[in-house]
Amino acid sequence: MTNGQPLVAGETLIDFVPATDDPLAEVESFDRRAGGAPANVAVGLSRLGRPPLFWTRVGSDPFGDYLADRLEREDVPQRFVERDGDAPTTLAFVSGAESGPRFTFYRDATADTRLQDGTVPDETLASVPWVHVGGVALADEPARSATLDLLERAVGAGCTVSFDPNVRPELWGNEAELATVCGWAVDHTDVLIATPAELRTLGCAGEDPASLTESATELGPHTVVSTLGAAGSLATATADAPWGAATADHGGYEIDAIDDTGAGDAFTAGLIDALLDSTAESTDSRPLEDALAFANAVAASSTTERGAMEALPTKAAVATLLEE
Repeated sequence: MTNGQPLVAGETLIDFVPATDDPLAEVESFDRRAGGAPANVAVGLSRLGRPPLFWTRVGSDPFGDYLADRLEREDVPQRFVERDGDAPTTLAFVSGAESGPRFTFYRDATADTRLQDGTVPDETLASVPWVHVGGVALADEPARSATLDLLERAVGAGCTVSFDPNVRPELWGNEAELATVCGWAVDHTDVLIATPAELRTLGCAGEDPASLTESATELGPHTVVSTLGAAGSLATATADAPWGAATADHGGYEIDAIDDTGAGDAFTAGLIDALLDSTAESTDSRPLEDALAFANAVAASSTTERGAMEALPTKAAVATLLEE
């Protein structure tokens, strides 16, 4: 494992965040926010001082203008931020209500579903140590094939590959299709980051998060990290992991949360940043426990404002929380 600039791939979209916690049918006003799980991860890494390459696609509409400008202002390199003149930008309405789907998507043939094979060349993959993708890109063609092609070539280039299934059943034809296609991505994955419910969707067996996480290593990843919301996270790594075989857990942090939208993406950014600095041989590497502690601190800090990107912390802010 070498320290360097990672690559993130997937959707960038507009989140409309309700001004109240009422069901969407009763909400009268929304705040526009930049979102999309991979976009949140990319910005999270940039805020932590590790701006990644980011392969994404937005429309040439005003929403796409807003998102492209936002990514540029967050110091995310623009090389693979594509503009699509024939498709709109995806919109998602975030529900503050406790029941029903968390997101309502407007994503029929939108720009992020139109990623094309080979956009990121092999020469670029040869220069990056880590590639991260999310499951939403796999729900539609041609982005599905393009993302799987990226993962296959990333493995061939020796990159560490991380995958977040980010299961949104409403975007898929049925659960069997979801599990099958995400399983194809897991076949190319080194670090799987998922909730216990998502691990069950992928076919893992176990009655509790720890046993589910251990079971998931049988699918092929050398490291499986299970995110538990306010309860923190746990992880299992096999002997094939660069940071060594280990099990670890962290109970999270008590914080006055305002909005947890994107907290899982903030966690992922923190985890990638921590593990990029970790090897089993390095005397200054973080053990898996410290990586979870750092990632949970990033996630906790991200909940202090409405919107997925708004409160993504700097490394200095995370250090302050860890000291407290």
